[in-house]
Amino acid sequence: MNAAFRTAATIAGVALAYYATAQVGLVLALVEGQVTPLWLPTGISVAALLMSGRGIWPGITIGAFAANITLGAPFFSAVMITAGNTAAPLIAWYLLTRFGFRPALDRLKDALLLVFAGALGAMLVSALVGTAALKLGGVIPWREVPSVVSVWWTGDAMGVLVFTPLLLTLPRHWQVSPRRLAEALVLLAGTAALASFVTTSGSRLLFLVFPMLIWAALRFQHAIAAPCAAITSVAAVMSAADGHFVARDLLTTMIVLQAFNGSVALTGLILSAITSERNEARKAIERACVQLAETVARYQEEGVRKRLGRVVPPG
Repeated sequence: MNAAFRTAATIAGVALAYYATAQVGLVLALVEGQVTPLWLPTGISVAALLMSGRGIWPGITIGAFAANITLGAPFFSAVMITAGNTAAPLIAWYLLTRFGFRPALDRLKDALLLVFAGALGAMLVSALVGTAALKLGGVIPWREVPSVVSVWWTGDAMGVLVFTPLLLTLPRHWQVSPRRLAEALVLLAGTAALASFVTTSGSRLLFLVFPMLIWAALRFQHAIAAPCAAITSVAAVMSAADGHFVARDLLTTMIVLQAFNGSVALTGLILSAITSERNEARKAIERACVQLAETVARYQEEGVRKRLGRVVPPG
């Protein structure tokens, strides 16, 4: 009974989180009601499946259908889009678990799996199904199909790249020294201030955020690098929605914005994974060295005892 209740509660929580973040995503749209470059629900859906298992998929379906109906899509289109919204995270979950993905993201392999299987590969399904639904429903003409697919695909993929690592690696019991805590808070606050500044000051200053991301990844790995990447990406999307990011045509804004968000996400994700892998390798070498030293000391001690045992007492 308790297990069933927990599953039902998780499904309800996922549905509510999907619907709520979908509304937030629409607020960040570059064109009212559409062209959303950072679709938060996909990141939440993939993370929820990886943490709780495929049994929570009804929560994704319920949340997606509620969000699509709210948007005013025709019933048939809403059902079809919901099917794509549900299938894409499930495919991402299957591919990631099939190839041995570890949610801790502590290996380069895991980071690359999330990028190519979880984001770019699986989210193409949602984009194709959703675009087909709009076309069959008479919402878009043929000439807009390629652009809708590309915008849908990149928006869903960015949701996975930015928010799935954040949720998977969120510290549960983070015990650090006051000095380390102060450093982490400085990083978060500094990233927020710098991202707000550079994203409203033209694309020529965007590179200034990367030292902060590198600092976070090297010192704290995903625990701080993932929040810094999310803060930076959200700041960029908010700036673009307000018309301050590039302030030219929509296509140029989308290209620069998604290139920037992708670079931010990949910098934090891959550098954190490489650093975690390096740290684990160093610890393994240190453990091996300690074991070797203990073994050598033990054999030396045994050798001394044997030599002493051969000494014949005088007289």
